[in-house]
This record gives sequence, C-alpha cells and structure tokens, in this order.
Amino acid sequence: MNSSPNILLIYTGGTIGMIKNFETGALAAFDFDELLLKIPELKQLDCSIDTVSFAEPIDSSDMNVDRWKDLGDIINTNYDAYDGFVVLHGSDTMSYTASAISFMFENLAKPIIFTGSQLPIGDLRTDAKENLITAVQIAALREKGKPIVTEVGLYFEYKLLRANRTTKINAEHFEAFQSLNYPMLVESGVHLKVNKSFLRLANRRKKMVYHTHFDNNIVIVKMFPGINEKIIQHIFSSEDIKGIIIETYGAGNTTTKKWFVDIISKTIKRGIPVVNVTQCAGGSVEMGKYDTSVALKKAGVISGKDITTEAAVAKLMYLLGENLPLKVLKTIYETSLRGEMLEN
Repeated sequence: MNSSPNILLIYTGGTIGMIKNFETGALAAFDFDELLLKIPELKQLDCSIDTVSFAEPIDSSDMNVDRWKDLGDIINTNYDAYDGFVVLHGSDTMSYTASAISFMFENLAKPIIFTGSQLPIGDLRTDAKENLITAVQIAALREKGKPIVTEVGLYFEYKLLRANRTTKINAEHFEAFQSLNYPMLVESGVHLKVNKSFLRLANRRKKMVYHTHFDNNIVIVKMFPGINEKIIQHIFSSEDIKGIIIETYGAGNTTTKKWFVDIISKTIKRGIPVVNVTQCAGGSVEMGKYDTSVALKKAGVISGKDITTEAAVAKLMYLLGENLPLKVLKTIYETSLRGEMLEN
C-alpha cells in the first residue's frame, strides 16, 4: 500500500484562484498546473497532489444544480483513485454547494474538504495559502491507513467545520464562516487538534452511493412583520413550485393570522412540502413550543430543527429529486442524514 495519500485538488472558481498582475493591478485566473511552483510549501506535505479545474471556472454567485453535478461527477469519477479531495470554491455560495455535495455522497468514506479565501492567492496579505495548505493537510490525515475525516468539511481561518452546518457570516473578516449549532471538527494551531468525538464515522461495510437528482423548483419565504397575504398567496399557489422553505422567527414562530395558516394547510394538502427553519443564526425550530407554531405543526409543516438555510435548501432539492411520497419525505427530512441536524 502506498503510504503517501493521493489528494485531488478541484478548482471551481472564486477568489482563491485569482492572482494579481502587479503591473496593472488586474486579477487573472490562476494556472493550477503551476500550483507547486506558486505554493512550494505544498511539497512539504506528505502526500501527492493532482489538480483539475472546471473547464470554465465560475464566480460562486453563478453556482447552480448543474454545476453541483459537474463537481460531483469529478469526485465520483475519481473516487477510487484518490484518498481525499479538496475543493476550491468561492465563499459566497460555498455552504450551499458543500451541503449539496454532502447529500450527493451517501456512505462517504473519504474527506471532501471545501476551502477558499477572502483575498486572492497572489495578494501579499492573502489567507489563501494557509487555507489551501491546511485543507490539503487535513484531507491527507490518516490513521492505520484510513482517512481520519470521512465527511464533507469546510476549512476556513484555522477551523474545519462540518460543511452542512456552516453559514457565511462575514464578507470582510478572514473568519468568514461559522457553525453555531455544531462544534468544530479540527482546529489548526501549532498542531492540528482533531476533535474525533464530533466526526462522522464511515460505515465501510456499505458502498458509497452517488445521488445526482436535485429538483430546484423550490422557494424560500422569509417571515417579516407586515407580510402581505396576496403576495404569499401568489407565491404558494404557483403550479411550478415543488417545495417551500419558510424562514420563521425564533424557535419556529410565524404570524397566527388565519389567512397564513390556511395558505400553509392548503399547500401541504396539494402534496407540497413546507419546511420550517429559523431565521436565527443559532438555535433550533421547536414547533409547538409556543402557540404561534402549534397551528403549523397541526398542518403538517416539516420541522427543520437546527438545520441551516443552506443545508435546508440542498436537502429539500435532494429529497424532491428522489420522488418520495410527502409523508415519507417529511419523515426522512426530519431525520439527520449526513449530520446536518439534531439526531432526535
């Protein structure tokens, strides 16, 4: 057995892949074929690194379900040939893509680590080098010949977080992401501190299953004081909508106006799942805890528990793509599939 792990570095686009022309000040795409020349520190890592890029790297703001499949296909095609994967991705939608990838790979037994940067890789004060080097190092971590991390992670500013638990919370600071409802998996300091009790364990007896069907006919509706009945009616009655996520107040509360509850009830009776997630950065939906959410629970609204909006979107698209009956979808949605929500 080769004692040196093989890591595949995948560039989708984003700030981390840009380098500044110091004469013009313009940013140009980084040639990843010259990665080891630009970042010679990678040679010091005890692993071999291959690179592949999207044919046309994109800004993460243009990420969509087709691009998720492009990325998933690269990982799936190379799954048996590599010990781990590092995905370079723009930070704006990284949590959405990383969450989607976590649902695409069932029974994952290898690390898929997402990272990026707030400053281009050629910038004097860039965070790109540290993020990239440590992400590769984490992907290469092994114990008794097996990967230590066997899930989709997101590494940024000295922390590896469970990817489907993350939210981008700052566009200015290097610490761009947080995971308020789940502890960090690895902390990077003088040494890499691995919090093994928080890692997902791979079931190596089960074969990895690759899922590609995502139905993006969904909408997010954010609750706010004075929400308009006619507009909500118009959105919920659309024939194209297959699923709805409502971002509610606090522990899952909404207006108690009869018209709102009626619209929710009619929508669910039409076979369209409605998922309740909290607007709060941390905390959990607990439907029935307050009177304002009792009616939602009775109507059959799905509890998103402590899931992030990003993971809620990916999970709903994934389960809709599986063409499940509504009651089955509700049961599965309220179950933790990849560690994205509370277990009970």
